[in-house]
Amino acid sequence: MNSILKKTLRSTAALLIATPLLWGPARAETIGEVDTAFHFTRDDRITVEAYDDPKVAGVTCYLSRARTGGVKGIVGLAEDKSEASIACRSTGPISFVPGAAPLPLQEDVFTVRLSVLFKRIHVVRIVDAKRNALVYLTYSDKLIDGSPKNSVTAVALPPELKIPVK
Repeated sequence: MNSILKKTLRSTAALLIATPLLWGPARAETIGEVDTAFHFTRDDRITVEAYDDPKVAGVTCYLSRARTGGVKGIVGLAEDKSEASIACRSTGPISFVPGAAPLPLQEDVFTVRLSVLFKRIHVVRIVDAKRNALVYLTYSDKLIDGSPKNSVTAVALPPELKIPVK
């Protein structure tokens, strides 16, 4: 293998390893968790986290997901399962950030890592303008092979509050 190709492969590998570490986790508030399997170190568990929609004040999404315990879970090397469930609700008066750009019809709102590399849970906001509702979908992806497991929820808006759409 020539030296240019080797350098390119090394640079690409370094970028792929570093990039997920730079994204950082989405800002979440852990609401609670339950243990599902015993380990001598940390148990496998299901956590429930709250995420506030950054562009829609008054909407909070609650995401439950599996977390792997054991030694790998403690040091952050475990790969969590692709299973998650979502429920989004109005938790206060709903409003859109004044002066902000209109919402795209579909947008990734949150991304949470499930492994050190290549696997994430996404929460996507989809605007249903006809019904004046915000639909939230959660699914997982992997660099090579994603998972069809998904969950969906919706928040209906009051008729007088129109969604600013791009």
